[in-house]
Formats: sequence, C-alpha cells, structure tokens
Amino acid sequence: MSLRYSGPAGDYPVYTCRADRDQDGGPLCQEVRALPVDAHVESILLEALTPDQIAIAIAALGQIEEETRQLERQWALRRERARYEAERARRQYDAVEPENRLVARSLERVWEEKLRVAEAIEQDYERWRSDEPLVLSESDRQALQKLGEDLPGIWHAPSTTSAERKGILRLIICEVVLDQKRFQGQVWFKILWQTGATSEHSLQRRVHTCGDYIDLERLQSRVIELNAAGKMDKEIAAALNAEGFVAARDCAFKGENVWLLRTRWGIPTVKINGTSANPDRWSDGTYSVQGVAAAVGVTPQTVFDYLARGWLEGRQLAKGQPWKIELSEDQINTLRARIARTRRSRKEAL
Repeated sequence: MSLRYSGPAGDYPVYTCRADRDQDGGPLCQEVRALPVDAHVESILLEALTPDQIAIAIAALGQIEEETRQLERQWALRRERARYEAERARRQYDAVEPENRLVARSLERVWEEKLRVAEAIEQDYERWRSDEPLVLSESDRQALQKLGEDLPGIWHAPSTTSAERKGILRLIICEVVLDQKRFQGQVWFKILWQTGATSEHSLQRRVHTCGDYIDLERLQSRVIELNAAGKMDKEIAAALNAEGFVAARDCAFKGENVWLLRTRWGIPTVKINGTSANPDRWSDGTYSVQGVAAAVGVTPQTVFDYLARGWLEGRQLAKGQPWKIELSEDQINTLRARIARTRRSRKEAL
C-alpha cells in the first residue's frame, strides 16, 4: 500500500492499494485510515520492547540458539557421511581394472550418484544456514535490555522527531501487511519483525452502518431470538454489546438503536403484559392509559393529549411499550372538574 493525503487541507493520511486501478482502471482495491493503524503498531512495538518482554525474548533466543547448535551438529554428521560415501565410491572406481568395463561403468554411476547426493545435502545445508535465526552476543543482550528501559522515554520525548521514530520502527519492524477485507469491520494486519518472527493483529474499523462490519443476517437473527425471549430493547442492546456486536461509528448499542432495527425489520415490540389488554392499574400503583381514561371519564386519545401538554406525568419502559402514569385522587378530581367546565362551556356556546 502507498500513503496518500486526503481531506480539504490534504492533511489526512490514508493507506491506499491502487493495484486494481493501475492494472485495469477499476476502482481502488481498498483504503485504510493511517492514524489508527500507526497508533496500534506503535503500542504493539512499545509493548513488545518492555524490559520484561525483552528478557523473555532473550531467554527464548537462548533456547533457539541451543537448538541451532544441535541441528548444526546433525548437519555436520550428514555432510561428513555424504562426503565419505562419495569418496568411498571414487576409490572403488579407481581400484577397478580398466579391462573390466562393465564393472567400471557401474561403479562410475554409483560414484556420480553419491556426488549428487553430497551436493544436494550441501545445498540444503546452505539454505538452512540462510534461514538461521539471529545469534546475539552478550553485548547485544545488554544493549537490548537497556533499549527496553529507555525506549518509552525516547519515543515520547518532545525532542524525538517523526523521522527518528520511523527510523526506530525500521530497525525493529521489517514490514506491516494490511487487509481490511479479510474480516468485516476490522483491519487485519501482520507485522514482520526484523528477527524473522511474525505476529497477526486486528483493529476495529470506524464504521458508518452495522452492515459495514458484520453480517446483518446474523445480527437480525440474534435480535429476533432475544425479542422472542421477551427481552426489552435495552436488554437486547446490553446482550448485543456483551456478545461483541458494535453499532455504527464504533459505538455501543443502545435501546434506541434496537428499536430502529426492529422497526426496519418488522419485529414486534415485546409487551410487558404479553398479549392481554392493559390493566387499569399496574402492580406498582401507576395507571395505564386506559385506566386514566376510565378514572377521569375521557377517551384514551385525550389522555395522550394530557401527557403531551404536561398535565399528566408518565413513562414508557421503551418505545411501543404501555404507559405508566402517576395519578393521584387530587389529580383525578382536578381533571374531572376541568372536563366538566369544558363541557358546560361548549353547551353555553351552542
């Protein structure tokens, strides 16, 4: 990927893959915001180079070095054996009488085969040597330990420039491979360390809609399951968050998000009283809309009007749920009196 700058002022860094566009004029392969990736790689680098982690890495390298020495001895035995077999075949060929041509040809073929085997082993050995892990001297180990102690301070020092930080990165990290298409809603990346080791990581993308990061069918199926289990929107939101679902713009789900999704998908609202009609009064003493209408002597629509005007106070557990309305005897009397005055006024107007 290459780095480009976007935005009105051209100061917004983005990693861009232009392979498809450059080859056949197609759309951009993919783009990844640079700042979150850079910050994540930085944190991984500093975490990997703490004194404790460096001590663990040095101990691991010591074990690898011992294993390398054992393999070196095994290679030495194989190479020595192959050279011995080739030399032995040569001596046998040299010892044959010239007039015994059939035996000479047979021994010559054996000798050539042994030489090819010895050469192949040497080539395998050289390839193994080229992949041989890094060997640290004692001074190297001490320098690494000191680096782990000093690096955070050096890295965050105001006097350290961006170019110097990049230089430190290049000394420790060989390459970073990015791919935001491998997993929905995540930027996958692999770090190739200068030691030859690799590590894989992922970063949550900032998405605009749920569909940018996750299979909507799976999300819809889970919402339907929780709804069928009698969960309210807020409870569904809490369950989705606990299961690792993320709403748009990398935010947690809220009851309002679930309500919007249910409305879009035609999932019914869970009623606190199931399919039965609302009672006049709930178990906590509050009134339903129907209960207020019966107590005051008006229609349910008038009760909704009273709630909108602020003449009554009530609440819903969630959108689409029944109302729980606070109503005292004094309020009932006051509302009844107001209704009576309104009706008298209308009769007088007629």
